[in-house]
Amino acid sequence: MSGGKDRRGNQQIAGTISFLDSFLRENLAEIIMYIGFLFIFPGILYFYNVRTDAVRYASLLAFVWFLIWEGSRFLKAKRRHEELLEMERKASAELLGLPEAKTVIEKDYQRILEKIYHDKVEMESAGREFRRETADYYGMWVHQIKTPIAALGVLLQSGIMTDGTDSDSTDGTDSGSSAEERLFSLTREMKQELFKIEQYVEMVLAYLRSSDMTSDFRFGQYDLDGIIRQAVKKYSQMFILQKVKLDYKPVKRTVVTDEKWLAFVIEQLLSNSLKYCQGAERSISIYMEGECLVIEDTGIGIWAEDLPRVFEKGFTGYNGREHKKSTGIGLYLCRTVMDKLGHGIWLESEAGKGTKAYLDLGREGKKAYV
Repeated sequence: MSGGKDRRGNQQIAGTISFLDSFLRENLAEIIMYIGFLFIFPGILYFYNVRTDAVRYASLLAFVWFLIWEGSRFLKAKRRHEELLEMERKASAELLGLPEAKTVIEKDYQRILEKIYHDKVEMESAGREFRRETADYYGMWVHQIKTPIAALGVLLQSGIMTDGTDSDSTDGTDSGSSAEERLFSLTREMKQELFKIEQYVEMVLAYLRSSDMTSDFRFGQYDLDGIIRQAVKKYSQMFILQKVKLDYKPVKRTVVTDEKWLAFVIEQLLSNSLKYCQGAERSISIYMEGECLVIEDTGIGIWAEDLPRVFEKGFTGYNGREHKKSTGIGLYLCRTVMDKLGHGIWLESEAGKGTKAYLDLGREGKKAYV
């Protein structure tokens, strides 16, 4: 016990000496000024033949006053230093208990500290929200990507079983024909599932870049037909496999944009249209309407109450819950990209009658949704 007390006592003495050294260094100019006064006034009195005992008495009083003044300032500064050290040790989550500001400069410092603290709290809150949303999205993404992977496994197993059955057949002509049909059907379905996996991987990469995609932008003047053809070519197999008609009228326009990210938006909209296209005459149309590129489909449409929220992160709406096809991320990424490109995007839709997606590629004004 006594050893512990001795150590604490030695630490306190060392701390006091260290603070005294810092205090003297910080106030050295002021101390030199006071000492100068202590010599100037007695010196003048002495040269004017004032009584020596009076000069000594005045010098002593001035020196005592100097010690009292600097001593009181030292004690106040040390007390304030200890209060701040106590605050540092507590390291509380709240910016409370700061000593009362005595000067304008201290008030300025406290105001700066408060601003830094509130900015830090906001950044931590935004970071927690981003981590939560990222974890939610990855959980959903893993669930989504497991579906086409599992489907591929089932299709492969079906193909293996089909090969075994066909090899045992005695009718070569019929078995060969049916085997080819089954093989074609399996290949088509496997291509669709592989394409879904590619889509999900691209979407998660775009989601990871969404917070700082502006650093990836390369603005220029691009041929809009070239960007559209690039997206259509990527989905050409899906159009064929799903037997969806494409009605594309060349727009013959140039736009100031980022080619890669605008193509990403068009691809996402085509993906949604293909995903929900229905009816005997299933078709997707691409054309210009004023300054807007329109992607129109004959799909299942969007319910009126869901339409204002389709661009919210994670919102799937009635269709997403009913058909289990939506992640609630695609349209959110489309709006994020279009906002950062300086373009507008909105949807017009009616349940059971299809959807129109409008991409406003003009440079004046933006529209999130209607």
